[in-house]
Amino acid sequence: MTQPQASIMDQNELKKAVAKAAADYVKERLHSDSVIGVGTGSTANYFIEYLGEFRDDIPATVASSEETARRLKALNIEVIDLNAASEVSIYVDGADETNPYLHLIKGGGGALTREKIIAAVAREFVCIADESKQVDILGEFPLPVEVIPMARSHVGREIVKLGGDPVYRDGFVTDNGNIILDIHHMSIVDPRELETKLNQITGVVTNGLFAIRPADQLILGTKGGIKTLTAK
Repeated sequence: MTQPQASIMDQNELKKAVAKAAADYVKERLHSDSVIGVGTGSTANYFIEYLGEFRDDIPATVASSEETARRLKALNIEVIDLNAASEVSIYVDGADETNPYLHLIKGGGGALTREKIIAAVAREFVCIADESKQVDILGEFPLPVEVIPMARSHVGREIVKLGGDPVYRDGFVTDNGNIILDIHHMSIVDPRELETKLNQITGVVTNGLFAIRPADQLILGTKGGIKTLTAK
């Protein structure tokens, strides 16, 4: 049991390190009307903690989930509705997988739709992750798809036609009131094409591929230190 626990501790330290690097990056670029997009998940939670260290300098944030909004508000960081923001300066969020082109799989926490909306609006999208998330070909991590509940069976059948194995995320409801199908056993050779095909299935709200709008840069935590990568 000792070795797995040590590995988890190492991974948490890497998450903290990239979160701190992202917070420093944001702090250097703040101006009087900055709106910072804040993601969802364990790495994003560390980022939120570091934002709290200079909360008085942050004009406003937009949150990708109700949980993120709660955490920001608990630190007295202002959270506004995205519709009230003329622009999102920087969006910082984690990922479940990233390839060399900074195409991502996101949505393990179920916030993929709001995350994708903020990414679309943001002038700059910074992904923060530890090195375990780096892959050559996406798909080892199950790809989440947010689905209107009444379309669950239809969408599942269409995903099977595309070669995937959809699994209903039992007992989970998104902040938007929808359900998640996680696609297993799919090697995603062309992420942009698959993202488009999935979104064209009637009943799909969106899917967790961030390839049409990938990250602009990746702050990666490795055992050798922090690396900042741009897409190949």
